[in-house]
Amino acid sequence: MTRRLPSAPPQLPGLDYVRPLGSGGFADVFLYQQDMPRRAVAVKVLPAGERDPDLLRMFNAEADVLAHLSAHPAIVTVYQAGISADGRPYIVMEYCPGSLAQRYRIERMPVDEVMAVAVRLAGALESAHRAGLIHRDIKPSNILVTSFGSAVLADFGISASLQRSAASDVLAMSIPWSAPEVVAEHSGGTIASEVWSLGATVYSLLAGHSPFERREKDQNTRELMRRRIARATFVPIARPDVPDALQQVLATAMTRDPDRRYASAREFGEAVREVQRAAGIAPTPLEVPTEEWMPASDAIDFTDVSARGPARSRVAEGRRRSMPEATARRTPSADEDATGLSASSPRALWSPRVIALSIVGALVAAGGLLAAGAALWTVIR
Repeated sequence: MTRRLPSAPPQLPGLDYVRPLGSGGFADVFLYQQDMPRRAVAVKVLPAGERDPDLLRMFNAEADVLAHLSAHPAIVTVYQAGISADGRPYIVMEYCPGSLAQRYRIERMPVDEVMAVAVRLAGALESAHRAGLIHRDIKPSNILVTSFGSAVLADFGISASLQRSAASDVLAMSIPWSAPEVVAEHSGGTIASEVWSLGATVYSLLAGHSPFERREKDQNTRELMRRRIARATFVPIARPDVPDALQQVLATAMTRDPDRRYASAREFGEAVREVQRAAGIAPTPLEVPTEEWMPASDAIDFTDVSARGPARSRVAEGRRRSMPEATARRTPSADEDATGLSASSPRALWSPRVIALSIVGALVAAGGLLAAGAALWTVIR
């Protein structure tokens, strides 16, 4: 597969280009320095001349979803979105220096840390679900780490309305972390499939590999992986320090029958908190929105294909600096091959354009606080 070279970084008002952060099939991410207030930001941008309606629709929806959800402490933050001087849609987010894309494969993550991450992500997903939205691509590489060491959920580029996902003709999945009904193409995504993906992601962080991955590379073809997921036989994590109660929580989340899984992300989070209590660990706060928080799905147009945003930016001539026509290729992480997919797992079964946008998610860095009062969060202690 021939990879597209990253495009030149756009000139944006109030932002100075620093370096590339990564590139996917149809979107690039760059590090910029914002002038006022002074801070590092990540800018996700479409290439020049990109007019694919599916891509524009997903790009717009991602900005809208993040704008609504990023007040949550475990969801990445978007600062602004717009159209650059050369006509390229972009999203400005806070830069986060790390992710879990590589770490869980190269070191044994502490059980107490993984449980804390699990509860934080459960709160983030519960908040999205209450807003009528599903993520559809939960996996380790979409968990970023802020400058303060907190895990946050990233890449809502293929998210969808709960009402629309069941009838969606766009299949979005990363096979190693997708539920059997999604892999079988019987569902575009539900709360039950999100619970599965969350359980599979937590399993991966503890095991050092995805749940149905085998040591032999030739056993991890797309078809063999699909067959193992279809059978959904839970294999306990081979770590003596993982409590049996936590193994049971993951087995419940990843049972083949969706009706036998936890009914919500919140239930999953509460089950992990019970394991924390039994282990003598202070339960991680499970942060979910108050009942007064307005749903977001009605306010987000998942069919909008216009390149909308503020008036096209204009950069003063004196601020222009020379920029490379094409930045260097990103070196794939240990969790990715040249396509941005898992190097030790079969290729994700997304539609061609969905693949393009979702690949960048592992490289986007964002997190923080969007606007005071954007949402009131209930902390369950």
